[in-house]
Amino acid sequence: MPLAAIQTRTSVGSAASRPPDYEVVFELDDPENPVNWPLWYRAYTIFCVSYSTWVVVLYSTSYTATIPGVMEEYDVSSTPVATLGLTTYLLGLAMGSVVVAPLSELYGRRIVYIVCIVIFTVLIAPCGVATSLAQIIVVRFFGALFGAALVSNSPGTVVDISTDKYLALCMSLWSIAPLNGPVTGPLIGGFVYQYLGWRWANWIAMILAAVACVLMISVKETYAPTILKRKAARRRKETDDERWWCRYDERISTTALLKINLSRPFVLAATEPILWFFNVWISIIYAILYLCFVAYPFVFVQARHWSPSMTGLSFLGIGIGTLLAIFLEPLWRRLIDAHAADPATGRPPPEASGCLMCLGAVLAPLGQLAFSWTCLPVTISHLVPIACGVPFGLGNTLCFLYGSNYLAAAYGEYAASALAGNTVMRSIFGAVIPLAGPAMYGAMGARWAGTLLGVLEVVLVPIPVVFYFWGDRIRGRSKVIREMRERKEKEEGRREKHFAREARRAEAGRGEEKGLGRVVTGTGGLPAV
Repeated sequence: MPLAAIQTRTSVGSAASRPPDYEVVFELDDPENPVNWPLWYRAYTIFCVSYSTWVVVLYSTSYTATIPGVMEEYDVSSTPVATLGLTTYLLGLAMGSVVVAPLSELYGRRIVYIVCIVIFTVLIAPCGVATSLAQIIVVRFFGALFGAALVSNSPGTVVDISTDKYLALCMSLWSIAPLNGPVTGPLIGGFVYQYLGWRWANWIAMILAAVACVLMISVKETYAPTILKRKAARRRKETDDERWWCRYDERISTTALLKINLSRPFVLAATEPILWFFNVWISIIYAILYLCFVAYPFVFVQARHWSPSMTGLSFLGIGIGTLLAIFLEPLWRRLIDAHAADPATGRPPPEASGCLMCLGAVLAPLGQLAFSWTCLPVTISHLVPIACGVPFGLGNTLCFLYGSNYLAAAYGEYAASALAGNTVMRSIFGAVIPLAGPAMYGAMGARWAGTLLGVLEVVLVPIPVVFYFWGDRIRGRSKVIREMRERKEKEEGRREKHFAREARRAEAGRGEEKGLGRVVTGTGGLPAV
């Protein structure tokens, strides 16, 4: 069954048979609408989900810095085997994104966040006291399964509380921590491993996750359909009138809804050409980033003989590039706003962000190729390859951030599921490809292995270019997006009618009050005969 047809039947199909005067919607300045929350609280919400996502991402890569200690303690001689701790973690993120993102759209984001971050925190402990590598590999998978709630749903939360005009800015602010998670992981993990031992890398992560638990408990529900359903239920209870309803009221069984919602990311990923290309492009960019956690130790530990803590510092170039991409958002916004506005919305279309995706698609391979040909021999200053990480990190972040922005803007109410499908694919790529990293770098050397990856990124440059110039036409051919637009237009029509009825009622009420006042004044307080 088509995705749009499913959504129509489950959400708005029976709207016509319900009393329109009793539909519960957000009023213009409704304080329950997350977009109308105070600015400070929306900023606080972004901070909470950003920090919590950072903890989950950091824990994925902090493990890579402790691999030598894990191999030594458990007498493991194969680096790819020890790397399975990273692989299973990313696979857990992939599988968790399939489950938790749709569940948040069904039950609300807050309850999913709280349950999952608590379980994630608890599951760090078995890794800290593990007696075998197998135990670490398995437990990390299940920890990531629940941690995926933050990775896959936090962009949806940002969409929930942001206006269209400031969505890109809010996404940039949110991404400061998560996008630096892969870089800060080895940095923190390296110092902790060198001075406290590899087990303490888990305890530090557990402390950080416990703070995330407290923060997420303090965040209110942000998902509009859940808020409206609760508002309608409250209105029915307060008035003892069952006619109150909202367009998100469920009309089929929970089991059927679960089946539909759990399949939505796969349906979108399998049927939407936009997602075919974006998922492949972003996934390869993401996998090459995770290959850096193989390449950098190969260069700085094996060739340059750096300590674990110093090797973590080698990722600073990538981190600086990531921060530049985020802090230059005002400049990026000016470039986007320079594009012609969409007549329907009065704002630049999603394709306006394509110029930044194209810039990122060029900078990423530029940095990758520059690093590959300056990392060795050791006679070249270590500052040069580290500096090459700046354009690489800048390009990767632009691709990821504005690619995700494009998908969120294009798919609207399906943004969480579209991004969840993207998370699944990029996590699988990031989990599997690094397993081949040690063998590839060992056989080809750092220069040629890195060159191969850089050339692969160059081959992918046409993807953002095509969507920059012809994305509007491609979106126009998407059945899901087309039907979503039609539903939105119908909803706006219903809202306008609702507000018009309320205005007429208010006007009629004022007219009656004026008429009553004239009667009282003309008869000395007695009714006229």
